[in-house]
Amino acid sequence: MSKPAIKKVVLAYSGGLDTSIILKWLQTEYGAEVITFTADLGQGEELEPARAKALAAGVKPENIFIEDVREEFVRDFVFPMFRANTVYEGQYLLGTSIARPLIAKRQIEIARKMGADAVSHGSTGKGNDQVRYEVAYYALEPDIHVIAPWREWDFKSREALLDFAEKHQIQIAKDKRGEAPFSVDANLLHSSSEGKVLEDPAVEAPEFVYMRTIAPEDAPDKATVFTMDFEKGDPIAIDSVTMSPATLLTRLNELGHANGVGRLDLVENRYVGMKSRGVYETPGGTILLAAHRGIESITLDRGSMHLKDELMPRYAELIYNGFWFTPEREMLQAAIDHSQAMVCGQVTVKLYKGNVTVIGRTSPYSLYDQDLVTFEEGKVAYDHNDASGFIKLNALRLRVAAKRDKRVKG
Repeated sequence: MSKPAIKKVVLAYSGGLDTSIILKWLQTEYGAEVITFTADLGQGEELEPARAKALAAGVKPENIFIEDVREEFVRDFVFPMFRANTVYEGQYLLGTSIARPLIAKRQIEIARKMGADAVSHGSTGKGNDQVRYEVAYYALEPDIHVIAPWREWDFKSREALLDFAEKHQIQIAKDKRGEAPFSVDANLLHSSSEGKVLEDPAVEAPEFVYMRTIAPEDAPDKATVFTMDFEKGDPIAIDSVTMSPATLLTRLNELGHANGVGRLDLVENRYVGMKSRGVYETPGGTILLAAHRGIESITLDRGSMHLKDELMPRYAELIYNGFWFTPEREMLQAAIDHSQAMVCGQVTVKLYKGNVTVIGRTSPYSLYDQDLVTFEEGKVAYDHNDASGFIKLNALRLRVAAKRDKRVKG
């Protein structure tokens, strides 16, 4: 089958070996002009070498985009997700999933600006990311052509990939010649490690896999205590120091790292149908989730809180599966954001050897009424006698059913 005529393609480009091979493959197989987009999502790597590698591969200087999107990432993607207390399958804080729609969005914006007729990514044919990228592409630009090299090319082994790289004079680092012990994805929210030494779920992950946290056993013997201020469901300050979204998450990561917070060893259900084992580190996100639930505990009424908890698994599944730019996710987001109007105040957090504990919370919009919950007599806010009718009404259907059962058995 002949390949379609592609003039320009925007590639999600890390500058690593795989995407460098993809860049050259797009040039040779499609004869296309390649535009590279490299996003600084807080992965902790120097990104300027990606520019030099792209230039060496023949990419025009004006076709190389390297952008710091950390603030946008946290403000417009991470924080909205945490307003919902989003957790996939009870544990995973979706660090990889939530980064993909932002990368896809910028690729499409660059494609429009540069007149490109295609976009490309480096995701494999077995993973979730191919779905996340491509669903986002089509949602934002329905007629865009998508090139997924890992599903198209004829390379059958890593040796074949390395042969292609050598043939086209793509620099191969010594540590890239052998099989990597595991693969890593990282951004400001988390790091994710999968594959090779982690493929057997019965075997504990070796300590060298962890890169964002010290072992809880090695954390200080003294607890770390600090405060977080919230405004409309989003954190705005630590220890009363106002910070930008990315700066605040960076600080939470530092606090979590030093106290061994945020490690997760998980076997999850991929959207494409298989199970996979991953080791995730989300130090700042783990703290944020606990603190956000803490401030919600005094500012949300029972009905709102329980409804949010019912909606959350569906919302989490949408993000995990790659459906960020969809009407249903936006509908849920509107409901979630509406619930956060009075989620304001301060939470006191204690970190100790891998644990996160909320030890205090206060808000000008608190629904906590000490007169209602006190055990002291003489308070008039709550009449104990009201409970009798309340209990009987709630038990009415059970009493009717019990009488029926007695009658049937009798």
